[in-house]
Amino acid sequence: MVPKDIIKKIRRLDIRTKRLVNDIFSGEYHSVFKGRGMEFSEVREYVVGDDIRNIDWNVTARTGSPHVKVFEEERELTVLLMVDVSSSGEFGTATSMKRDIALEISALLAFSAIDNNDLVGLTMFTDKIEKSIMPKKGRKHVLRILRELLYFEPQDTQTDLALPLEYLNRMAKRKAIVFMISDFMGAGYEKAMTIAAKKHDLVPIVITDPREEAMPNIGLLELEDAETGKTILIDTSDSNLRKAFGLNVTETQLKRDKIFKSIGLDHIDIRLDKPYLDELTAFFKKRASRY
Repeated sequence: MVPKDIIKKIRRLDIRTKRLVNDIFSGEYHSVFKGRGMEFSEVREYVVGDDIRNIDWNVTARTGSPHVKVFEEERELTVLLMVDVSSSGEFGTATSMKRDIALEISALLAFSAIDNNDLVGLTMFTDKIEKSIMPKKGRKHVLRILRELLYFEPQDTQTDLALPLEYLNRMAKRKAIVFMISDFMGAGYEKAMTIAAKKHDLVPIVITDPREEAMPNIGLLELEDAETGKTILIDTSDSNLRKAFGLNVTETQLKRDKIFKSIGLDHIDIRLDKPYLDELTAFFKKRASRY
């Protein structure tokens, strides 16, 4: 049975996310992610302004007045959320963790999808596939996805970014919109990501905390790797150490961005010190301008 505090969190998330979707985001989502094509709907009489290329000449000849074919977008899409639930997601500020932001973004995308009558699925991963929920429609299904993201306890703590992409390449038979949500602190995923991007509309969402980018000068500090549990004692007053730390973080970010660019992927950078909605909206508006 789901604990009452989890139910309350789901309700709060539901209310907040639905408001954002209704007020801001649903139109952005729809304008960017088009349906699979156009399908015939009906034939009606021609009116001024109709595209003459859509005239149905058989009906026109039979009735004696011009008629046009009407087409509608075949809207149904499949949206897959691939969410990193490794222990590095527990990093963050006192009020917001990476995992919290990943949850809210997942909710926003999922509700936007079902508002457009699309299917939504979920894959949670660490260095294994922790749980996978097949794509379905409907609000009840989205609430189940949110419950799993809130309530599920992963078995492992470390991250393998190639694994969920390889899983996607094996399991997803039809083209999908795939949001991969992680801090992308890993390597060795370029090949699997390249294959996935050829078949699917893959959008990496990178969640970072500014405290991971610079080491503060606060003297001796014991650090624990959230994924491995290993601890190390460092002297943060050492300027060379702080400089090397910053250079290493920058190099990791540059490598990651280079991979995305080489594959031709648009990605979204989310920082815990900035409103994530601004970054998401900017991304969708930029994408929409291309169409």
